[in-house]
Amino acid sequence: MSKQRVYELAKELNKSSKELIKILQDYDISVKSHMSTLDAHQVEWIKKKILDKEETKPPAKSQEKVYIKETEKKKTKAQRLQKKEKREHRIKEKKGKGTKKASPPAAFEEKEKKKVDKNVISIGSTISVDMLAKKIGVKSTEVIKKLMDFGIIATINQEIDAETAAIVGEEFGVEIKAEMEDDSQKNKIALDTLEEKSENLEERPPVVTVMGHVDHGKTTLLDAIRNTKVTEQEAGGITQHIGAYQVEVGGKLITFIDTPGHEAFTTMRARGAQATDIAVLVVAADDGVMPQTVEAINHAKAAEIPIIVAINKIDKPSAAPDRVKQQLTEHGLIPEEWGGQTVCVEISAIKGEGIDQLLEMILLVAELEELKADHHGPATGIVIESQLDRGRGPVATVIVQSGTLKVGDSVFAGTTFGRVRSMTNDKGKRLKEAGPSTPVQVQGFSEVPQAGEKFYVVDEKTAKLLSEQRKEEQREKKLQQSKISVGDLFKQLDKGEKKELEIVLKADVQGSLEALKNSLEKIDNDEVEIKIIHSGVGAVNETDVMLAAASNAIVIGFNITPDTNAKKTAENEGVEIRLYRVIYDAIEDITSLISGMLEPELKEKYLGRAEVRATFKVPKVGTIAGSYVIDGKIKNKSKVRIIREGTIIYEGNVASLKRFKDDVKEVEQGYECGIGIENFNDIKVGDILEAYIIEEVSRQL
Repeated sequence: MSKQRVYELAKELNKSSKELIKILQDYDISVKSHMSTLDAHQVEWIKKKILDKEETKPPAKSQEKVYIKETEKKKTKAQRLQKKEKREHRIKEKKGKGTKKASPPAAFEEKEKKKVDKNVISIGSTISVDMLAKKIGVKSTEVIKKLMDFGIIATINQEIDAETAAIVGEEFGVEIKAEMEDDSQKNKIALDTLEEKSENLEERPPVVTVMGHVDHGKTTLLDAIRNTKVTEQEAGGITQHIGAYQVEVGGKLITFIDTPGHEAFTTMRARGAQATDIAVLVVAADDGVMPQTVEAINHAKAAEIPIIVAINKIDKPSAAPDRVKQQLTEHGLIPEEWGGQTVCVEISAIKGEGIDQLLEMILLVAELEELKADHHGPATGIVIESQLDRGRGPVATVIVQSGTLKVGDSVFAGTTFGRVRSMTNDKGKRLKEAGPSTPVQVQGFSEVPQAGEKFYVVDEKTAKLLSEQRKEEQREKKLQQSKISVGDLFKQLDKGEKKELEIVLKADVQGSLEALKNSLEKIDNDEVEIKIIHSGVGAVNETDVMLAAASNAIVIGFNITPDTNAKKTAENEGVEIRLYRVIYDAIEDITSLISGMLEPELKEKYLGRAEVRATFKVPKVGTIAGSYVIDGKIKNKSKVRIIREGTIIYEGNVASLKRFKDDVKEVEQGYECGIGIENFNDIKVGDILEAYIIEEVSRQL
């Protein structure tokens, strides 16, 4: 038997790669990743260990399930009676029947005591059955069933009052509160709670974007995957381009965004939406790494997502896959077979070779990323394409990221809203609902939403309110929009961590680019790090500006100018482009910026001294030092040291400063005053009070 990779053995043993790696490490078998190889002896030994372990496991789980099932049967009747008592009690209590409140059953009281950490949901004075179900996180049929138990017959769209909603909520273990606020306040609450985190997470398919240099085969690869894997179309189904599609591999789904290139990918990031889980970088085996390849690598790295390299065109006589791998190492992508972490797969998109292995690697990386989402709550997701269709009106292709999107849902995206009238997948099939990572084309928006906008399922009233609020926010943003400038960039960075200045660097020739890059990296220090997220030769283009916008970076150009689109985009996105003709000027400018980002030094500045000549006790205030200023001046609220016989006995703050009965800001040398010291009353005649302040002093490199 030959050597075998960890992920291959994991599949054979019906385990995840992570599980097998843990088992191997427990047995002191050194493996670095799912691509590590095991020799024949290790494979046989670990197989025997795992199989022996599984055979000796007692069948406790199955027995336990049978026992639980039998016990549950016995409990059912008692639980039904208990529930009936509980419902009757709540209805009487909430609706005010009888002069005396009914005492709840003992079993019900016990159950109530055990309830902890209930969810709290805010609603208005009324709410529809459908929206209540969505807020609770259950199917609307379950809410209708509960209402029927209470003797209330309601339809899915019927409004129920807050009292009834509260009783239903208790049945599902959530607390419902009626909030009677004005519309603007309700709007704020809705915005804050649109992306509530759920603990009910399940596995979801990965979303993949294909990137690479022009003519290296991005589109050919996407077509090859589609043609070989999308075969299970229903009769009469018409394949259509909706901007994304799903393929099935070994019973698992993969979603591909069918808008190849890093431009669209970065545009979404610039709008605050991370749509992609994995980037597939296509590199031609005959051409190797090209300028756009480097751009794509930097864009994927900036997004902090895993990269899988598809080395394409291996069928060509001039193909040199090893040369491509060597070039990739120069950009920080070290192939796994060379001891790195980057998965490389050799393919021929035009002949369909290596496609299955590539898809298998995508699923493997997805498994290691542990991609999960809530499949049951109200849907949220991202718009990846949109257009105005002459026959159907505004249509948008969306990818659901969390929850389940259903026909009839009210949605809000950016400045537009609407109700989902129909959903179609890439096979032309109409869907009633779509779960996480599912791409669908949606009809029903009031206007065409922007690509890259996030969408949310909310009630109809909230959808309208939020879209109006977004329009207002955009108007204000245009009025107040300011560029990312050298003067204020450091203010946006978090304190307490090593700060980063991210730069997109462009130059006229490779020699200038390398010289400038090396010089900039040398001015790095312990507190501030210069991070060049992308560098290249040529004019500053729109893609450079979008990357800077997405990463909160500045663009530096040497001996070049930005093109027209780049200037316009920079203005719209608020990105600063700084141009230089002399390397020294660029270094000096960036050094000044770094100095501004350094934490300022704290230096003590001496103010003056006062001698205590009398003390007075003031009720509810404490001891006041009757003092004479012998040097400089004493300021109210300044810091102060109390010196007794040459020794500092206390350091604190001046709490009060008076001349006669008046509060004053400061007292100069030669004048008398009354000084109160914060949290200190043991002042004695003869003590010296030394006043000072702490100033922040800018540090220079």
